[in-house]
Amino acid sequence: MLDVCLPGTGGVLPLENRWLTCCWVEYQGKAILIDCGEGTQIALKKAGCKLSRLDVLLITHFHADHIAGLPGLLLTLGNTGKTTPLIIAGPVGLERVVSALTAIVPVQPYPIDLVELKGDRAEKLKKSEMEISCLPLRHGMPCLGYRIAIKRKPIFNPFKAQQLEIPKPLYETLHAGQAIQLEDGRVIEPNMVLDGVRDPIQVCYCTDTQPIDEISDFARGADLLICEGMYGDDTLHNKMKEKGHMVFSDSAQIAKKAGVKQLWLTHYSPAMANPEQYLDEARKIFPQTVAAHDGICTTLGNSKD
Repeated sequence: MLDVCLPGTGGVLPLENRWLTCCWVEYQGKAILIDCGEGTQIALKKAGCKLSRLDVLLITHFHADHIAGLPGLLLTLGNTGKTTPLIIAGPVGLERVVSALTAIVPVQPYPIDLVELKGDRAEKLKKSEMEISCLPLRHGMPCLGYRIAIKRKPIFNPFKAQQLEIPKPLYETLHAGQAIQLEDGRVIEPNMVLDGVRDPIQVCYCTDTQPIDEISDFARGADLLICEGMYGDDTLHNKMKEKGHMVFSDSAQIAKKAGVKQLWLTHYSPAMANPEQYLDEARKIFPQTVAAHDGICTTLGNSKD
């Protein structure tokens, strides 16, 4: 199962009651963090995210509220005892920006591997069993949306295995997709005891962009879409679009078109003190809309899915 948390949900600058937008995704003790604005390491701690598990940092773009917290994050990560490599991936220009920011933290006890992404839909990063895809967004500077997916094994059917008189110690091998041979000479193929293919678990993250059709295709069928809601007031739609941002209704329309299971709104303007007051209008478009708050968490995928 995939654990997802938003330690921060704010845009532009951190507030006393709202840290800057970031997203923590964890699977089997391996974690991916999307963006690291000022104070992200504190937001992670408050949300209960274990920084020692971080293996991949994905940067959406190079505005300060999404990357200025990198030096502090790297120092804090070093203090956890990390010695294994940290992958930092982001748009073209990443090496230049990271080089500038790390001038004040030049030495860490772990290697850093930089990966510049061109935004090609065919580009994929893999960490453990998590597959990362990216999408170019429209924000006035190179900006990427991310999708994280985990392929799931087909459901193992013990009744079928019992009918074939397969010893229980061999169940795991078959569930892993490997054929076995029994003592009586019979060869059992995995498809003889499995019940079809399950959809992958998917979370899609897109902030700081105009509403573009490509996002709906990118997020198609996702278990969770995390999308920007700079403001809830629809009268600000045109103004936000000019600045490369979205309002609640834009994200709700994208979620509806994409057929996702749930939408979390994030990246609120500091001027919007109470995002909840605009939630009803967004839910008229997409009922499974949530106005996310700092520390919101969920677990995606279970044995019944």
